[in-house]
Amino acid sequence: MTKGRPVASDDSRKVTIAAIARLAGVSVPTVSRVVNGRSDVAPQTRERVEELLTRHGYRRRPPSMRASSGLVDLVFNDLDSPWAVEIIRGVEDVAHSAGIGTVVSAIHRRSSSAKQWLDNMRIRSTEGVIFVTSTLESPLQAELRRLNIPVVIVDPAGVPPQEAPTIGATNWAGSLRATEYLLGLGHRRIGFIAGPPQLMCSRARLDGYRAALETAGLGVDDKLIHQGNFYHEAGFAGGNQLLGLPDPPTAIFASSDQMALGVYEAVRQRGLRVPDDISVVGFDDLPEVRWCSPPLTTVRQPLAEMGLLAARTVLRLAQGERIESPRVELATELIVRDSAAPLLA
Repeated sequence: MTKGRPVASDDSRKVTIAAIARLAGVSVPTVSRVVNGRSDVAPQTRERVEELLTRHGYRRRPPSMRASSGLVDLVFNDLDSPWAVEIIRGVEDVAHSAGIGTVVSAIHRRSSSAKQWLDNMRIRSTEGVIFVTSTLESPLQAELRRLNIPVVIVDPAGVPPQEAPTIGATNWAGSLRATEYLLGLGHRRIGFIAGPPQLMCSRARLDGYRAALETAGLGVDDKLIHQGNFYHEAGFAGGNQLLGLPDPPTAIFASSDQMALGVYEAVRQRGLRVPDDISVVGFDDLPEVRWCSPPLTTVRQPLAEMGLLAARTVLRLAQGERIESPRVELATELIVRDSAAPLLA
């Protein structure tokens, strides 16, 4: 075997789209679009990719053999919450307008499911991946980086990879405003049902609640804080625990609408009424809470808009564009309805 021999012409068949993507500093789907003659690539990016394809002797397949493209992956831990539907709606609006499809997956926080998803993703031509409330483990990060597949994270669970843009909401400010609203109604013992502690959005909502109480000169009573998980059952359990205290709260702020509805049921089973006996505030503004009895006062989190912005961002990355603001928080808003009332002396 002779060392240093030039690469034979037949070896040019081994030049892959992934290799060209790494050299060009773009995603695999971007190179695929250039190879397939699609128009949705920035001119400078197209020129750079074409030059590399020519220099390295990449052999295009005949048109009949070209791989299809035009998908974006949307990955949740679970799909058993109405807020997931709102995020899907936002992503799908952008994907539909761009003429691409959306692949929705749930990995259920299991490494085996994540591995299966990754194996399936390698088979198809994916424009990019949007992860929702997820922690990207190092092996998964490394593989996505190796494949040059752009990633955007909605509501990251932990500290996100530095190169991955994130989309969130002003959770701290929204929680602060909701707690201030209850304080303004005269409530001083305000219970709080927190979300999963591993999520950054949960911690921000708890911090906003604490900040409002401290600003009002009130101490934070840890007995009034119940650890939940954003689901109905946790709200029901938390509501029962808080209402069962020797000195129960006069208002409960649940850090998700589903938990607030669980509190409603705990109140009902005790023969009490919202807001006559206990004021309740939620967080999310899911479509159904305006139809419950009484309609729920809540912090509106722009879930569909978060999905929309995530989809736009991942498609921009797939086209080789630079993102000006890698960390984006959309504004929350307090929506006042009928579930909170002034505290009567």
